[in-house]
Amino acid sequence: MPTWPYRYQLSLKHRLRRSVYEILRDQMDGYLIRHALVESYKNFREAAEPYPFVPKRELKPKAKAIDQEYIKQNHFLVIFCEGNIPSRFKKYIRFFDSNKVTKDSINEQLVNVRLHKSYAKNLRHFDNPDFCNFLLDLTPVDYAILVQQDPSIKRQNRYVMTHFHVRIDWPIDNATENMAQQLRYVSKDLYERGEKYAQSLHHKLFENYGFHHVIGGRRTAAVVAAQFLKRMDFISTIYVASAEARTLTRISERGVSKYVLVKVPMSDILQIVREHRLSFERFREHFLVDIRGDYGIGVLQVVYNHSIYSKPPEFGKIRELQPDYQWLNVINQMLVSINSPDVYPIPYSIIYTTD
Repeated sequence: MPTWPYRYQLSLKHRLRRSVYEILRDQMDGYLIRHALVESYKNFREAAEPYPFVPKRELKPKAKAIDQEYIKQNHFLVIFCEGNIPSRFKKYIRFFDSNKVTKDSINEQLVNVRLHKSYAKNLRHFDNPDFCNFLLDLTPVDYAILVQQDPSIKRQNRYVMTHFHVRIDWPIDNATENMAQQLRYVSKDLYERGEKYAQSLHHKLFENYGFHHVIGGRRTAAVVAAQFLKRMDFISTIYVASAEARTLTRISERGVSKYVLVKVPMSDILQIVREHRLSFERFREHFLVDIRGDYGIGVLQVVYNHSIYSKPPEFGKIRELQPDYQWLNVINQMLVSINSPDVYPIPYSIIYTTD
């Protein structure tokens, strides 16, 4: 599996870029968690409909979740790159002049999308105070939004939304073969050990990024994009929110995380505030989206890490795939604050507990 240098291994110029990128990525996390989960919850409440909470079993690795599409659940795909994707890759990640974020393209292609304010060129710059709202305005658009380093030589540490309606056109077979070669499950060709073996690898490609292979749409595009962007010499982060899964998945060089709304029973809340020496009011202010009867509603972050079966083997020897072996493990479950940057997450392990 490709690895990127740590910050201390970079040149001074690229250390500065990494620092700026990571600060902005923290901001992006906040924007998109609120939009994918909190604002979706409000959509259901305003429509007087019960929110469809995700069953805990669907957060386990290899879980198969098939459900309906919920139109009130916000969904999107955002690709946030530390550097610039080279133009030679446009045939796989489709960013052209025609879907560049400009006044003309906004007016011509987004007739059904209402912007929070009149478009101006600097709206697409991450350092603009209205960037967040502009980004969220465009999330209903099909395919992906691309945010990357400003291509201007003079502004190399500025980030900008360069393109929208970005299609991911790298074939899934190519993505699977690329992963299998990196992990040494094949030497050259995806089908060198037969179709059944290749199909098992295809399933593992999705598992490697926290999904079941039956998914479609934006989540499939996110998986393929994540594998493709490993070709780059910079890090990237992919955010995908699903109207079917009701989760926000974040894929980066750090691995896979999922964010989801959960019910927190009042008994758990009382135990948490006692153990962490918090007042009920403080916990409610920082961690709860709402309180409904005998439970509160919070944002749970589930962090996964890769098992040895989804990491390159020692000495690079070709190995045999064992489909039943798990490629991801849950390593952290935390309630995260949705509006307080100075508040630490609180451990809250519920995935493997019984209701």
